[in-house]
Amino acid sequence: MSLGKSPEDNGSPPAAEVEDERPPTEQAPAPGPGDATADGPAETAPPKPEIGRTLARARTEAGLGVDEVSAATRVRVPIIQAIEQDDFSRCGGDVYTRGHIRTLARAVGIDPEPLVAAYDDDHGGRPAPTAPAPLFEAERIRSEPRRPNWTAAMVAAIVAVVGFVGFTLFSGEDDGGAKNVAGENGSTAPPAEPSKTAEKPAPDPKPSESAIAAAPADRVTVKITVPEGRSWLSAKDHNGQLLFDGTLQKGQTKTFTDKERVDLVIGDAGAVELLVNGKEIEDRFQPGQVQRLSYTKGDPNAG
Repeated sequence: MSLGKSPEDNGSPPAAEVEDERPPTEQAPAPGPGDATADGPAETAPPKPEIGRTLARARTEAGLGVDEVSAATRVRVPIIQAIEQDDFSRCGGDVYTRGHIRTLARAVGIDPEPLVAAYDDDHGGRPAPTAPAPLFEAERIRSEPRRPNWTAAMVAAIVAVVGFVGFTLFSGEDDGGAKNVAGENGSTAPPAEPSKTAEKPAPDPKPSESAIAAAPADRVTVKITVPEGRSWLSAKDHNGQLLFDGTLQKGQTKTFTDKERVDLVIGDAGAVELLVNGKEIEDRFQPGQVQRLSYTKGDPNAG
């Protein structure tokens, strides 16, 4: 019986150690965006519109010239021509470029948003909006101490001084004028009526011989007394100058003098007593009777 040879006896390596000299299987490349897949045909992105050509074509279809679009949009002709050639360097920045694109698109009757989106994709996208700054910061609002306004204070003081001086001068002139008028008229204002609660004044006593002798001989002197009731009285001198015009109350007395004549108008002659040049007039007037009297230096004689 013969024995077969083992692989070791034949000098060939074992099967586990034999290297596979076949080239490795090449892996299939990943499908591209335009290749077909097992799920179906690949989707292709729509082409981006060419901004300048789109605007130029729409303007031509609308029958508008560059000058007409410029007049309607107030965008200068060189800028419109540059945008239609996709040259945005003359617009002055992204913000102005977007505004020009929207204005021109509306002028030629097309939607501006796809063109603006295409511009943003070609130029880095729309910038992110910045957070609005606060309207104010409370910590910065500090009440600053106000300095005193010395100029206004000085002006106010000067005005006050001038006003006080003017008021003083004006008051002094009024007092002097009133005194002069009283002196020229030779009479004083009638006294106020006494109150009901005031004590009754005692009637003047009858004129004595000394009072008669004291009357000046070169002037006319008339004294009027109201012992009871009251009477209206008007007195004038020989020139017609008013000496008194008012009402005499019970117990009041008025004396008038002039170098020539005193004219009287008595509203209630029966209520008065008359002394002319120191002598009593004996005429008995009736109550309520109005009398016009004139006396001179040689009286008493009723005029």
